[in-house]
Amino acid sequence: MSVSTVAADQSVCPDTSGALAVLGRDVTVPLVTGGEVTYAALDYAASAPALQRVWDDVAAYAPYYGSVHRGAGYLSQLSTDLFENARRTVEEFLDCRAGDQVVFTRSTTDSLNLLAAALPADCQVFVFETEHHASLLPWRDARVTYLNAPRTPGEAVDTLEHALAARDPYGPALVCVTGASNVTGELWPVRELAAAAHAHGARIVLDAAQLAPHHPVSVQDLDVDWVAFSGHKLYAPFGSGVLAGRSDWLLAAEPYLAGGGASRKVTRRTDGGVDVEWHDSAARHEAGSPNVIGAYSIASACKALTDAGFDNLVAREQHLIRTVRAGLAEVPEVRVLSLFGDGAPRVGVISFVVEGWNSSHFAAALSAEYGIGVRDGLFCAHPLVRTLLGSDPETQGECGAPEAAPGEKSLNAIRVSFGAGTPDEHVERFVRAVRELVRDGARWQYRTEGGRCVPAV
Repeated sequence: MSVSTVAADQSVCPDTSGALAVLGRDVTVPLVTGGEVTYAALDYAASAPALQRVWDDVAAYAPYYGSVHRGAGYLSQLSTDLFENARRTVEEFLDCRAGDQVVFTRSTTDSLNLLAAALPADCQVFVFETEHHASLLPWRDARVTYLNAPRTPGEAVDTLEHALAARDPYGPALVCVTGASNVTGELWPVRELAAAAHAHGARIVLDAAQLAPHHPVSVQDLDVDWVAFSGHKLYAPFGSGVLAGRSDWLLAAEPYLAGGGASRKVTRRTDGGVDVEWHDSAARHEAGSPNVIGAYSIASACKALTDAGFDNLVAREQHLIRTVRAGLAEVPEVRVLSLFGDGAPRVGVISFVVEGWNSSHFAAALSAEYGIGVRDGLFCAHPLVRTLLGSDPETQGECGAPEAAPGEKSLNAIRVSFGAGTPDEHVERFVRAVRELVRDGARWQYRTEGGRCVPAV
């Protein structure tokens, strides 16, 4: 049996602007000023809309849903085949090495916490302060060195080199780094950082949550030890993720969760206790009934992006990036946030602040008056955003985020993000809306409610 027995291969259908077909592309939302408009989803960095192809594949499979690995019935066998084929599809998508394992998880956060739980004793971890909290915070049981934000890719490599050179050379070590920033969209020098890590006897895990939806990710080419990413940023539904890479630390560790599926054999002892023999495969860390639909949806998204061709996707996204950056550059009150400078390669994630505006107020006006969904705040990357904004004067607007802690400035920014499903019209409307809001001000009154800026009624 194969995946093709469940659903015929769907074509990757672009719309008239070249964007891939996604769910919600025709949804209309009301405007506080009257009327409705097609919703412009420009918050891909948080969650990208599911591809229509992914949704169609999942819908075709749904009637055949069955438990995996332990059922003798036809649907159970079909679901098991589909689940394991999804694992092989992800291996191919990531260009994994022979012997690497693909473990299905709930998210990038779950993947990195799984790896953190599998670290050898007395492991040292090196992580830049620029990371998303998913890769900044899981290492609580390790000796962690937090590295300052670099201002060039070369400085990032040098900073890591110096930190690794000063470490205990005899114990295990792990470097955790993002592939593309969820705040600035800038690409990090992953291959060079991996080389530095390996030169000093350390391993490296790549947080590819923001990279995999936009660029091909090759474990072998980048020479990373593990890759983690989430389905909901890869045009698949919520609740699924991947940790892929070397198996030795994972197999040496106790299962991430103890339960059915992770155990190969359980027997009672004469003293009344139990002995457990754990699986020596990816199943060791996949206890419980797995999210088969989540795994299948990730595999479907991997196939869709591969079929569409990353060269085409990257070229089109770069056009959208140029459109947004050129439009923002025409508004003097706008400052785009960056670590590496204007010339740095990046994906479709751009954060900025607007002089005289609280970012929550600006984002609320974009939504309520133009039907544009963006993100405002600190983007689960508080140290990075505070580093980027910390030297700015405080410009508290009349409506905004919660009060800052004593002695701290109230800092937040606006993030616009887009990808393979974004029509040209959405980014053009965004640029026009920024220009109009800065020039003319909001057309509606807003108030703070529960820490959020909302239209006053």
